[in-house]
Amino acid sequence: MAMKKGIILAIETSCDDTGAAILLDGRKILSNVVSSQVSIHQKYGGVVPELASRSHLEAIVPIVTEALGRAGVTLKEIDGIAVTQGPGLVGSLLVGLSFAKSIAFAMGIPFVGVNHVEAHLSAIFLEEEPPRFPFIGLVVSGGHTSLFRVDGFGKVVRLGQTRDDAAGEAFDKVAKLLGLGYPGGPIIDELSKRGNPKAIRFPRAFLGKNSLDFSFSGLKTAVVHFVKTYQESSEKFSEGLLCDIASSFQEAVVDVLVQKTILASKQEGIRRIVISGGVAANRLFRERMREEALNQKLKLYIPSPQLCTDNAAMVGVIGYEYLKQGIRSDYSTNAYSNLPL
Repeated sequence: MAMKKGIILAIETSCDDTGAAILLDGRKILSNVVSSQVSIHQKYGGVVPELASRSHLEAIVPIVTEALGRAGVTLKEIDGIAVTQGPGLVGSLLVGLSFAKSIAFAMGIPFVGVNHVEAHLSAIFLEEEPPRFPFIGLVVSGGHTSLFRVDGFGKVVRLGQTRDDAAGEAFDKVAKLLGLGYPGGPIIDELSKRGNPKAIRFPRAFLGKNSLDFSFSGLKTAVVHFVKTYQESSEKFSEGLLCDIASSFQEAVVDVLVQKTILASKQEGIRRIVISGGVAANRLFRERMREEALNQKLKLYIPSPQLCTDNAAMVGVIGYEYLKQGIRSDYSTNAYSNLPL
């Protein structure tokens, strides 16, 4: 595809954030706008799909308009559109996908559906010093915990994945159990600063010596049993104990994530590692990965925190690459709750 100006409109509505971005040549962010629905879902302790899709409907036009305005471009200057096709909540995905199709049809420009997980892996290319291919990529978020070998754009091989809960999902469930609120990741991360990570020895599921799969349901159950046993003998948690539980739980999650990622690097013989997804914004995880990469003499790449969480700019990176290669979607393209790489 010949790019007149190399300007891409990207749209992300896979879960509970409405995002729109304008990118130049798939690398330079001209604008990246995100509207969060946290305040809507907080009282339910998690995302309610029907409320999420309704909120996307209300937000999509203002957010895209704002993204265009901040970038100082008009729809007539857009060369193509990249939009998340899956995986995610189908109702939410359909809002963004339908909106992208409408603009593409009205303006006579191509659009392409993008895999949300591959978009996370591509977020690192928005930073000043992106990695060379191949690299080991870990996507760790509320809906995904998977390891990949990435040989190029569209050339991704899955090495391992979670067999049950994603890491971010485990954070949310434990936070809800402890009455801490939603989303659980940032709350537990903050509490853990005042806790002792060795206070409680929660289990780590490694699933075999050479396994690159993950499992966090046993860890979550261990926290449930600890809380239940304690509550039977005491009225309520002290603040100190709450911090210790948060810190010990987070320590267990991070231990597994770090060790599995390093193992993948060794097994594949690749010394470049990219971590991405919402949990990649976690303070302890970033610190521990940097320490271990230094010890193992590996090159580690982590997007800035705002590019780790769901955003449209990361969708624009991979979408631009596909459009440049002549890959495009047609108007029969559907949204998928499960769209594996």
